Amino acid sequence: MRTALAVAIALAGLAATTHAANAQNRLQTILDRGKILVGTGSTNPPWHFKDEAGNMVGYDVDMGHILAKAIFDDPTKVEYVTQSSDSRIPNVLTDKVDITCQFMTVTAARAQQVNFTIPYYREGVGLLLMKGGKYKGYDDLKAAGSAATVSVLQNVYAEDMVHQALPEAKVDQYESVDLMYQALNSGRADAAATDMSSAKWFVAQTPDKYVEGGYGWNPQTYSCAVKKGDPDFLHFVDIAFREAMTGVDFPTYAASFKKWFGEDPPAPKVGFPGEMR
Repeated sequence: MRTALAVAIALAGLAATTHAANAQNRLQTILDRGKILVGTGSTNPPWHFKDEAGNMVGYDVDMGHILAKAIFDDPTKVEYVTQSSDSRIPNVLTDKVDITCQFMTVTAARAQQVNFTIPYYREGVGLLLMKGGKYKGYDDLKAAGSAATVSVLQNVYAEDMVHQALPEAKVDQYESVDLMYQALNSGRADAAATDMSSAKWFVAQTPDKYVEGGYGWNPQTYSCAVKKGDPDFLHFVDIAFREAMTGVDFPTYAASFKKWFGEDPPAPKVGFPGEMR
């Protein structure tokens, strides 16, 4: 009995060691392949979409370029694997991609399936208004009370979500994002409640048409996801992202953030590391 138990323990230890060894070879596998495989979408600006020339662009896409530069000193050595939202985790688990960067919200449930990198964006609900419209921003909308109408994508929680920020506003729900924005453009709505990133994107693209309301709520964290059991690779990705957002590659990262969200991220301070505070 003891011998059988000892064998079982030894086999389990060998399996764990083998798994760890395989996991630790992730970065070497990428190096040997000559490119990193990044799973992302293709239809959601400013995150991931195709430009007029058919090239993949967006903030998620730029994070892939940052990783390629960190690994190969060449931001072009990346292949983007287009995937649906429900494939973000399965494609990581089955090694179809090395990493998923696809505006993925961090949750405790998902963290049981994959390992999340350090955050690279904090999403939330924001307000998009017409420039030169009746209301200039959040304060005006809140003061207007029930006289203000807000369009929002149809959802069982949509009205409650809007009322968290604007308790008295009239809420009109629409079956698609396009219809929600059409209501704003036509004047049927005074503001559209949408992802803050989308509001900033529209303002960055058409500053003469839209303004962002200046208030965000319902925060959620966006991170990339890697397969569990890859501690060295996860650590490497965290370093690459951290140094892009706070260190040697900050100019490249800042240019991306400005391009897609229309604002300059806060520059890292020289001296005591802010992440240690």
